[in-house]
Amino acid sequence: MNRTFFTTTTRGLDRTSIPMRLFEKAKRFGVWNPADIDLSQDAADWEKMSADEQRLILHLTTLFQAGEEAVTLDLLPLIETIAAEGRLEEEMFLTTFLFEEAKHVDFFARFLEEVVGEHPDLEQFHTDNYRTVFYEALPTALGRLRTDRSPEAQVRASVTYNMIVEAVLAETGYHAYYTVLDRNRILPGTRQGIVHLQQDESRHIAYGLHLLSRLVAAHPEVWDALEDQMNQLFLPAVGVIGDAFACYDPMPFGLVESDFLDFAVAQFNLRMERLERAREGEV
Repeated sequence: MNRTFFTTTTRGLDRTSIPMRLFEKAKRFGVWNPADIDLSQDAADWEKMSADEQRLILHLTTLFQAGEEAVTLDLLPLIETIAAEGRLEEEMFLTTFLFEEAKHVDFFARFLEEVVGEHPDLEQFHTDNYRTVFYEALPTALGRLRTDRSPEAQVRASVTYNMIVEAVLAETGYHAYYTVLDRNRILPGTRQGIVHLQQDESRHIAYGLHLLSRLVAAHPEVWDALEDQMNQLFLPAVGVIGDAFACYDPMPFGLVESDFLDFAVAQFNLRMERLERAREGEV
């Protein structure tokens, strides 16, 4: 077999590339341990909440926990696809994805175990819209890469994972956490964990934008697939938000549905504008 190792030839690593710069950030900011976060005050705060307040926090946490577990389970084909193309710097950064997503699963599991304690079957919060994204679209798009590593398949996988799951749903979920926890000055350990999670996810989103921009620049014909996947999944994504608000009357903590729908739409538009610029050659 003919092989060439970049780091033992004159090529070396491209340390100025976006993936390597993100890898440096991951090494600096991504090495945190969920077990180091003190949740004792969170447990005390939890006991003081009303039943509806507890249920809303549990609802939000459940959507995150299942989502983090889903991407941990489904992510590997994307890493394998990039590795098969010999994109070493991108693969090096992608190794941090799986580690970080697994840590997110660990963090939310600690919250459920140490703060909530006994709880009902949490899949009751997984509505049809949620299932469309996490039970169907995510494993389908990423799983397709096992047999089809075409630019179109990569586009659909990255849009689903990076642009919809992370850039729309997760970002809106963080906004909900901050609105509730900061406004009411509760659950300090959870707040600390969410800060770490959002930093991790911001790097994932940045890579997704890089990957999609690279694919669109090299293969302009994949734009229709990108736009189609974004539009297909946007409605169920915002549907997840509407489903959550439909469960409560009145809504705990004074949350207003339009604030979060507007936020999700803004996140979607922000990413589409960035990708449109890549399509026009502004990579």
